[in-house]
Amino acid sequence: MAATSATTLSVGSTTSLGCKGSSISQSKAFGVKFNSKNNIRSFSGLKAATTVSCESESSFFGKESVAALKQSITPKAQKGNKGYINCVQPQASYKVAILGASGGIGQPLALLVKMSPLVSELNLYDIANVKGVAADLSHCNTPSQVSDFTGASELANCLKGVNVVVIPAGVPRKPGMTRDDLFNINANIVKTLVEAVADNCPDAFIHIISNPVNSTVPIAAEVLKRKGVYDPKKLFGVTTLDVVRANTFVAQKKNLRLIDVDVPVVGGHAGITILPLLSKTKPSTTFTDEEVQELTVRIQNAGTEVVEAKAGAGSATLSMAYAAARFVESSLRALDGDSDVYECAFVQSDVSELPFFASRIKIGKNGVEALISSDLQGLSEYEQKALDALKPELKSSIEKGTGFVQKEPVAT
Repeated sequence: MAATSATTLSVGSTTSLGCKGSSISQSKAFGVKFNSKNNIRSFSGLKAATTVSCESESSFFGKESVAALKQSITPKAQKGNKGYINCVQPQASYKVAILGASGGIGQPLALLVKMSPLVSELNLYDIANVKGVAADLSHCNTPSQVSDFTGASELANCLKGVNVVVIPAGVPRKPGMTRDDLFNINANIVKTLVEAVADNCPDAFIHIISNPVNSTVPIAAEVLKRKGVYDPKKLFGVTTLDVVRANTFVAQKKNLRLIDVDVPVVGGHAGITILPLLSKTKPSTTFTDEEVQELTVRIQNAGTEVVEAKAGAGSATLSMAYAAARFVESSLRALDGDSDVYECAFVQSDVSELPFFASRIKIGKNGVEALISSDLQGLSEYEQKALDALKPELKSSIEKGTGFVQKEPVAT
């Protein structure tokens, strides 16, 4: 991930600083001033910023949401008598739909997406209880307009004109349940929802969260193919949570500043298919064999760690919502023209012999612009063995998803 320059950011509720005639396409204009000659170029998801101060009466900006603001803005430099003052205009112009918005992941995810300065409309869909979620969120004084849609009869209207579709719908894991146990229930849910996406917003970025991702992404791909609208560059399995966990655990273990840590995670999104490439950690970090083993196993089993800690009351909903919001924000930045957006995701890929694989990708206006295959070069002996070991299981999960659709009718 690209690093950021130290910058001081101040936000006022009605004033645009340093720019004559500037405007912001939101309900209230606010000004942003950078006391730096260096433009902000890129940000990694919802990274916290250490040198940011923010004052606003019209928007809800904490440390993390300021980082989201910083990520999504496009500086325009103007030369003045006292040097360069960068005029910044966040453009709230993108429409996001969350399918499964009243669930354990959907609700906190909707809140975080509502905070994005790039979102103009936020459509929330579920089979029940979504009206209350939408009413609650609509009271938050951020620019996006919230609408609710309940049941199959309203799904099409929810998806009209949407730029990014996020699908957390499905049942959560319970103690003793593997991601594979979820397959039969969640496979049908994803199939039905992606059929509606294909019919109503085929050009949208599609973010699949519903587990098991190793199978639900191939399901979505097959549905889109049979509908004649499949664009592999716009279908993403959201594995960001594995990266978030890897970064957190490594920073804690090695006493590093969390904002500096970046660990690529490849493979899939379940058990041993999750492979953190600790040898590729940035900043460069040395691990003992015992630390590699301990960290890898913990990252792979982190979901189970949460399921067991909640003792039957749920799964990893809050951290998943955070990770998904980071990926949504990265996608919106890419759509908005940021040319330096990188995330790990489970996508159609040729970096291995498998048709789908999670690795670092570059995201642009049209989706996946590049697969960063260099991460898979020069692996440690431990990582190479783990990569070889995960492939048969991942291959089986992919084939299970593909086979599910091939033997099921697709709605016309």
